[in-house]
Amino acid sequence: MTAVMMVGLVVVVALIVIRLNANGPTMPDQITLPEGVNATALTIGEGWWAVVTDDQHILIYDQLTGALRQEIPLIPAN
Repeated sequence: MTAVMMVGLVVVVALIVIRLNANGPTMPDQITLPEGVNATALTIGEGWWAVVTDDQHILIYDQLTGALRQEIPLIPAN
């Protein structure tokens, strides 16, 4: 029983390390982010992509053309 628990613990730790070492979302080729901006999250909708950036903006891109449709600044809650 102890050996099974130890193996389970090793697997959990390995999965956490692998997940924390991930580079972030894989961006579609059609999207070009502004210079110096990195993506922290990517959401795919019907006909659009939403990219959350490290400078606290949400960028909405057209899925067919890759054109920027809208930019929404994120305002921190008080």
